[in-house]
Amino acid sequence: MRQAVLVADDLEPAAAALRGALGLGEPFRDPGVGQFGLVNVVFAIGDCFIEIVSPTRAGTTAGRQLERGGDGGYMAIFDLEDLAGARERAAQLGVRVVWQIDLPDIAGTHLHPADMRGAIVSLDRSEPYGGWRWGGPEWTARVAPPAPGALAGITVAVADPAAVAARWAEVIGAAVGGSDERPALALEDAHVTFEPVAGGAREGISEIAVRTPAELPGGGEVIELSGVRLRRLGASQPG
Repeated sequence: MRQAVLVADDLEPAAAALRGALGLGEPFRDPGVGQFGLVNVVFAIGDCFIEIVSPTRAGTTAGRQLERGGDGGYMAIFDLEDLAGARERAAQLGVRVVWQIDLPDIAGTHLHPADMRGAIVSLDRSEPYGGWRWGGPEWTARVAPPAPGALAGITVAVADPAAVAARWAEVIGAAVGGSDERPALALEDAHVTFEPVAGGAREGISEIAVRTPAELPGGGEVIELSGVRLRRLGASQPG
């Protein structure tokens, strides 16, 4: 797992809150997201990233999500060694592709959230493996020195955790572990856990787990930020 994405109605306050909570550096602002009617900030955490997007025009996917339930989780992006295999598995399952690009240093495939459930899933492949164009110029076609911390994983709230976990696992090419009620994908250095959606709540990314040298505001393990739980894990604490 390489990047977790949030959507916020008002970008700058959300960016300031995230940056302050985790002690993050200056974000990258990607002009390329303008084609989707968005503005964004992308913060490095370890060699992974947390992004916040906000719509700038009517009729965007992000805007429709905000109308349904306000700020919250939006997308999960995976850096896969076998992107071709994942694309083929998605096609065989009838999962629709909403956007795809193939560049010399990175390839990406956004899968329809109605087919994957819980979030937009993006299947990407960096070249060389470990670079990350979406993180800014210093990550394009090479690996920049990592920022402090790490993206430890996400939790996705859905009506049928077992079925959605199985769908994500089959497309990504991961095994399913965890429990019957909280199944989880076994990924390298991160987790994707699925939990039952609370009554009346919407499906979506409900939590982002991080490892960071800085304590969260107030010294607690969990705070609410931009519609999700932000959980800080200790250095040796399992995800």
